[in-house]
Amino acid sequence: MTKVMTMGLGTNLPVVMTPSELAKLIGVIYHDTGMDAALEEEMPGLWARINPGRDYYEIPQSWFQEPIELEDGQHVALMKLGHDQIEDFSTYLRCISELHKRRRKYTMILSAQPMPTMVQVSPRSLMEFGTTKSEALASWLTWRKFFYDLDNRSAQETGYLFEPILAAAIGGEQKSAKTKVVTRTGDDSKGRQVDCWKVLPNDERLAYEFKLRVTIAASGQGRFGEEIQFAEDARNSNATPILIVLDPTMSPRLEDLQRAYEAKGGRAYLGEDAWAHLEEEAGNVMSKFIEKYVRCPIEEISRFERVVEDRPGKAHLDLLPLRALYEAGRITLQLGDFTREISREEVQSLGEEEDGESK
Repeated sequence: MTKVMTMGLGTNLPVVMTPSELAKLIGVIYHDTGMDAALEEEMPGLWARINPGRDYYEIPQSWFQEPIELEDGQHVALMKLGHDQIEDFSTYLRCISELHKRRRKYTMILSAQPMPTMVQVSPRSLMEFGTTKSEALASWLTWRKFFYDLDNRSAQETGYLFEPILAAAIGGEQKSAKTKVVTRTGDDSKGRQVDCWKVLPNDERLAYEFKLRVTIAASGQGRFGEEIQFAEDARNSNATPILIVLDPTMSPRLEDLQRAYEAKGGRAYLGEDAWAHLEEEAGNVMSKFIEKYVRCPIEEISRFERVVEDRPGKAHLDLLPLRALYEAGRITLQLGDFTREISREEVQSLGEEEDGESK
């Protein structure tokens, strides 16, 4: 229960769910699975208090924060009841709680991430100095770095979320290098991190590598050799290497990676085949979770990118006009006709964590 309700207790932005929040999150699971009648029969009156009435992504975070009256330990009893009444309840709760906590943390990041200082950004003015007024250039450099910081943290949080959700959904678990379920070829004292480790009933061991996409950039940053080597290391550790790439866009690097896995007796699933494999392995309930909470949001956002006529393989997004306003305690973003306000209470130590990046 502690793992479900908390995250990052030793960090600058810890997330701790209240019993009311946990109960409402379990209410989302009952809503998704249509098991509300079974809950009402066992705990009369509770459903009315935890019924979200809509899908998770449509619920404002403020709803989860509003306390409800619960009997002493009722959230514990509710968690046990869900385990008894709903197929794969524990896995579903684990996955949706990770999603919920990461979203809560990112809301905190939007409020707490400090604006960059001139010490961080002024050297970058050499690239554009003299192209516009110095006051305007100072603001441009600051906004640009601030948006980069937010995007970088979004990418980090997505990475921390993406792999454990998919691993849990298909019945596996992440393994750190310390576990040594996969060791380095020629030196079994050194382990390798595995995105998803799954042991089948016939004792076959599967070592998954999850990727959103594979581009030429990986080789330029010295990582591609490690990615190729993973297939051999898994095979030599008596495991079948399996590659999952959700973006099917082919590149020379992706072709090389696919061949490396297949050469070591492994398998590679790309694009639609990757989604189909994940949903098949996940089973009835968790395949719906993957579809609802991972695949559909990605596809909904991606549909705004349009193919460029007469340029096969090229696509673009018609960007909405952007206006950003920074005031004490608030940032207002306007994208076309859509406005979003973010309350601000900066935590300076978050900016200090990124100093190494700004060189």
